[in-house]
Amino acid sequence: MYTSLRDCVQDLEKSGQLLRIKTELDPNLEIAEIHRRFYNNKGPALLFENIKGSPFQGLSNLYGTFERTRFIFRHEIEKVSRVIEIKADPTRVLKNPMRYIGSPLVALKALPGKSWWTPNIAKNKTTIDQLPQIKSWPDDGGAFVTLPQVFTLPPQSDNIMQSNLGMYRIQLSGNEYVPNKEIGLHYQLHRGIGVHHQLYNHSDEEFRISIFVGGLPSHALSAIMPLPEGLSELTFAGMLGGKRFKYYKDSKGHILSSDADFVITGRLKKGKKKPEGPFGDHLGYYSLEHDFPYMEVDDVYHKKDPLWHFTVVGRPPQEDSSFGYMISELVKEMAPVEFPGLLELNAVDAAGVHPLLLALGQERYMPFRDQKPEEILTIANRVLGSGQTSLAKFLFIAAKDKHEDISVHRIPEFFDHVLRKVDWNRDIHFQTKTTIDTLDYSGDGWNSGSKVIIACCGPDLRTLSHDLPHDFFLPNIFKEVAFVQKGILAITTKPYESATLAAQEMEQLTSHLENYDMEGLPLIIVCDNAPFTAQTLNNFLWVSFTRANPSHDIYGVQSYTEYKHWACKGSLIIDSRIKPHHAPPLITDTKVDKRVDQLFAKGGELYGKL
Repeated sequence: MYTSLRDCVQDLEKSGQLLRIKTELDPNLEIAEIHRRFYNNKGPALLFENIKGSPFQGLSNLYGTFERTRFIFRHEIEKVSRVIEIKADPTRVLKNPMRYIGSPLVALKALPGKSWWTPNIAKNKTTIDQLPQIKSWPDDGGAFVTLPQVFTLPPQSDNIMQSNLGMYRIQLSGNEYVPNKEIGLHYQLHRGIGVHHQLYNHSDEEFRISIFVGGLPSHALSAIMPLPEGLSELTFAGMLGGKRFKYYKDSKGHILSSDADFVITGRLKKGKKKPEGPFGDHLGYYSLEHDFPYMEVDDVYHKKDPLWHFTVVGRPPQEDSSFGYMISELVKEMAPVEFPGLLELNAVDAAGVHPLLLALGQERYMPFRDQKPEEILTIANRVLGSGQTSLAKFLFIAAKDKHEDISVHRIPEFFDHVLRKVDWNRDIHFQTKTTIDTLDYSGDGWNSGSKVIIACCGPDLRTLSHDLPHDFFLPNIFKEVAFVQKGILAITTKPYESATLAAQEMEQLTSHLENYDMEGLPLIIVCDNAPFTAQTLNNFLWVSFTRANPSHDIYGVQSYTEYKHWACKGSLIIDSRIKPHHAPPLITDTKVDKRVDQLFAKGGELYGKL
């Protein structure tokens, strides 16, 4: 159990899992590039002791590996898992009372509590421009808080259990924000803060917001945790941290986390917006500049000897992948409760989480006749109608037979399983003109796009192939090919120009493929670079599902529509080229890369540290 973020850092240092960096470093791109190199090499947590322009130290890569993340929460993770198990199925207590004997007390002791004396955090103040101005990517609109814990209460409420704690992007500088007086607040669809915002729009009360940075490691994780109904983020933070979440109200009515390293307080300007972004985000592309709400800053508090806790996001996997890992570990028992009949669900990190869901379900509706997707379609629609999973674009769901050893977390095997069984005449189902992730620009408008469910069950329909048909060739505009795995072929073609031209190009391809026996190749990815797409599993997942809008970019060999159901008799084709309306991918700055190279070269402070 840690008493502070600094306490956690000292523990990691004792166990050889932390690196102190003493060289003065520029928060403008340089620190982010160092972070990425250590993360990519499964390196230690990083303590930046000398950040240019700021008197404060910075900490990143704290959750840089799954192993270190488990180490940090090693004392409490099993206790918290048991509480969530009871929440999922209270009868477990009757079946195994000794396992759960102390679980009720874990939650009870973790209830948030008020600090009755002035905590350290309330005794020191600074200004926004003195905070580490971390900028991660060249075209970012300014410096951002990348691990904020944004705290709000509904109007006319001091009940801490009615609070929302969420991780919403905060822009500290740039654009039209008045320095030190205004900061940007970016939140997306289906976020708890949006409920409070709506209530304040119909209230005369000021919308006070507090932004916590640092504190116990469990606090950042609690801000992104999809918790069961009735379990607050603050209680969860206390359970996982092994220490009650303590809070304090300042003279202006703002709530401060007593254990935070920094707290920014302010008031949201109701009915007013300013441009926010761009920001290099977790899909591997920029989220572009859009008008979002902003805050007028009241105070910036910090504790004595604080740590500015931050991360660097970008094309997955990144450090925030450990959050997904922890969420999966802690709430896996909740899936069958939230989605009856669902056995497993994987929001695929390498595809940016929301673009691609893989699921396993049960098919029990008609066990006395030939199997076809029925119950798993009901499950799929429930998944796409619930909270954050409703933002998915591609949902592949398979029925699991009790004799089959299949998991959504063994992704190549799962695709192999689906592609052997899928019937493109029956098993593909579109939802058009609906919502997708705010950060996903593959659709036909902001937050607008389509979804597709691919659901399969029953016996194998084909044997997957890793070979092209005899005498196979492609029309001139289609160039090199590469196999992703058996049954999945990537094809390079010319850059995408327009929807009209793309439809003509895909018609040329589908008509040509009718001349070949492609039964063993049921999935074809048309892309800008087939060798790159097929080089790694992560490349395939990232290219194929972040760059395609199902209703616009899915084609098929011998496709047809029957009573509004689209289908195809041959291979399914996804046009996963970069489109003109897409946000640009994230590319590092070459000058910064060269400066960082010198730190890792012989004589530099980081020589031999990777």
